[in-house]
Amino acid sequence: MSDGYIRLIPTDLNWQPTPEAAAAAVTYVARLFSGPDDDVEHVDHEFYDKVTLIDAGENTTRITCSRCVGEIDMEWFYDLIEESGESFDNLDTTVPCCGAVVSLVTLRFDWPVGFARFEVCAMNPTRAKYELDAQELADVATLLGHPVTQILAHY
Repeated sequence: MSDGYIRLIPTDLNWQPTPEAAAAAVTYVARLFSGPDDDVEHVDHEFYDKVTLIDAGENTTRITCSRCVGEIDMEWFYDLIEESGESFDNLDTTVPCCGAVVSLVTLRFDWPVGFARFEVCAMNPTRAKYELDAQELADVATLLGHPVTQILAHY
């Protein structure tokens, strides 16, 4: 069986909320999936010591270079992630397509990914509209004290 996730991260990759704000955001997100035909297996938050890749799992099938627009082999990216353990001190890397040094943040992924030191994650959410809408994202941002974006992941 596969799992789907809605992963909410701050727009500033180094920003982290207070533990109280994180707990309030988790409670709010869980309530978004509490209708009669709605469900969510688990909602939680995670604080990371370093900037961490918040990926889209199997949704990501293509990466292009921000410098030369060349396609980057997914295996190269997987090797980079395995080498780093998904956490980074420095997001700059030399891309294989053109040899340029670029920030991982600037690479173009066919499904949005992000880098963050904090996330709220909803596992296997179910409702008529799967992803959070602009108002729900704004509500989470208000609770956390910082704008957020969502990453839709499938593993």
